Amino acid sequence: MAEEPIVAQAGPYEVDVEEGKRYFWCRCGRSKNQPFCDGSHQGTGIEPLAFKAEATETVYLCGCKQTEDAPFCDGSHNVV
Repeated sequence: MAEEPIVAQAGPYEVDVEEGKRYFWCRCGRSKNQPFCDGSHQGTGIEPLAFKAEATETVYLCGCKQTEDAPFCDGSHNVV
């Protein structure tokens, strides 16, 4: 049984990503390298989300871990 994710931040992380590069977004909220995975999820039953940047741009990655548009912020932090 998976543990519940921890709210790492009550708002998005503004991050610059590079087109074609793979990133691993932290789903559990335990990473010390937010919003990216550092392996702290071990034993939680929660795995990081791998995604490839579609463009070199600034994106807003979810910090509350409640988004329906993972890994991107959808405003869910406003109701957490």
